[in-house]
Amino acid sequence: MREVKTGVWHWEAPHPEWKPGQAWGPDVSSYAIEAEDRLLLFDPLAVSGEIQEFAAGRETAIVLTCPWHRRDAISLAERLGAPIYVPPPDPPDPDPVKGHVFSAGDRLPIGVEAFPGMESNDLTLWVESRRALVAGDTLIDRGRGLEVWFDGAAEVRGVPVEQIREGLLQLLELPVELVLPTHAAPTDRAALERALSQ
Repeated sequence: MREVKTGVWHWEAPHPEWKPGQAWGPDVSSYAIEAEDRLLLFDPLAVSGEIQEFAAGRETAIVLTCPWHRRDAISLAERLGAPIYVPPPDPPDPDPVKGHVFSAGDRLPIGVEAFPGMESNDLTLWVESRRALVAGDTLIDRGRGLEVWFDGAAEVRGVPVEQIREGLLQLLELPVELVLPTHAAPTDRAALERALSQ
């Protein structure tokens, strides 16, 4: 675990469902961000004892970028007594994550604003107090730098890729300094600009 910027921590852990040949690497990223007197844990997996101790006794929330990034969220929420904020589940999910459901356009009461991502429930999350953008599966680095994860498709769930890309361009209107993808290491605004111009 390392502090990327004051009040922003990053760590990686092996994804428990990764198999060779998948389009993303075996390790995924999680983040802890101090925002508005709270500790926010984004897509947490293998949270260190240090972060759990830091969370103990203070207001903490768990935020998922997409519902399938449940990782350690449920057990961690129980241990910390923390609420979970989660985008809508994929139908028909027989066991959706229980929590406060949010969608693109929502401002969460924990200092996070939800913006569109690659899918209606794979969102990009803006933490204004840290000028940080957290991205789940929308932005990924497969060894060529940060890119939007379209995998050569012309559409995603019936939505044309160009329409999705257009929606993502509004992210450049934000004063983003730090980009925190869950399928890559933390990066900067220049990498976001390159990814959205491809």
